[in-house]
Amino acid sequence: MHAQNATLLCMSASRLIVLVLALAVAGCGERPKLERLPSDAVVLAFGDSLTYGTGATEAESYPAQLEQLIGRRVVRAGVPGELTAQALARLPEMLDEHAPRLPLLCIGGNDFLRRLGNQQAEGNVRAMVKLARGRGVDVLLIGTPEPGFAVTPPPFYAAIAKEFRLPYEDGAIGDVLKDNALKSDPIHPNARGYRIIAERVAAALKKSGAL
Repeated sequence: MHAQNATLLCMSASRLIVLVLALAVAGCGERPKLERLPSDAVVLAFGDSLTYGTGATEAESYPAQLEQLIGRRVVRAGVPGELTAQALARLPEMLDEHAPRLPLLCIGGNDFLRRLGNQQAEGNVRAMVKLARGRGVDVLLIGTPEPGFAVTPPPFYAAIAKEFRLPYEDGAIGDVLKDNALKSDPIHPNARGYRIIAERVAAALKKSGAL
């Protein structure tokens, strides 16, 4: 009787171990992954003034600092004041010109400042992701916060990232803009702020397997 109970306990323990391992594997599969970037890969930092580097010099912009951190060419393709509709129209030319292995999409802040409605921004950001995917390249999405006390991105960024299984950096810009010591004006970082954004994006690239 004791031998039978011991056998049943061993079988139950074995099944439990198998279940735990299966759940662990499934959990690992949930994290969005990127292909590793070769040393000659081009990364396209695409967006508005936050990508352009307003409030700092070109060498202090987040794309320039990111290039130093990751050892890959990072193209600074930011246009100050650009709306998501304008960015969507511009993106095909940038993809054609630079043939990036990975676009970094950071856009939406001017739609929020002009109160154009999140629905329009969401549709345009989703269209940009689809456009890049249609060219055979993946995207790292960077959330742009809405004006206000919380300084957090609207939920649609996370929803798009989940829908397309994109790596998503949701807190870097908001964290910087909450700290006056890291800002050049109410809505733009300074050189130190852009450094933090670059470091957070580099960490997201590493976590996703791109580095």
